[in-house]
Amino acid sequence: MTRKQRRFTVIGLAMGILTIAAALVFVALEDTIVFFYSPTDIAEMELDPGTRFRLGGLVSVGSIEQDGQQVKFIITDTTTDINVTYNGILPDLFREGQGVIAEGILSVAGGFAADTVLAKHDENYMPPEVADKLREQGYWQGGEPTQ
Repeated sequence: MTRKQRRFTVIGLAMGILTIAAALVFVALEDTIVFFYSPTDIAEMELDPGTRFRLGGLVSVGSIEQDGQQVKFIITDTTTDINVTYNGILPDLFREGQGVIAEGILSVAGGFAADTVLAKHDENYMPPEVADKLREQGYWQGGEPTQ
């Protein structure tokens, strides 16, 4: 085997090993990727129960029911509502009419079982996907009309 052939063989093996390593990384990350949806997106798609995703929208006014650490509330994008259950301590900024992102799984009954709830950080923050949905419907932050 000449020098040139050995060099091409080594380069080919190195590229093959890198390709295999990249494929393994992508397969491993596939299980940890969590997609973000609005309530309307969930209603339009046919997700299987047990599917993990992030749900974003506004906490519906008058929907919060708390029994100890178990909390039930409704997330809305002003078009569609989804019932959410959460066991744990809610963030301090969590309240009715505010933006929220809940991460969890779709339950068999069609509700959402959240294991993480994130409230919006300050008055200027709104997840871009939620803000876009609210703008499309003529609402922005807490039901105030856009200007």
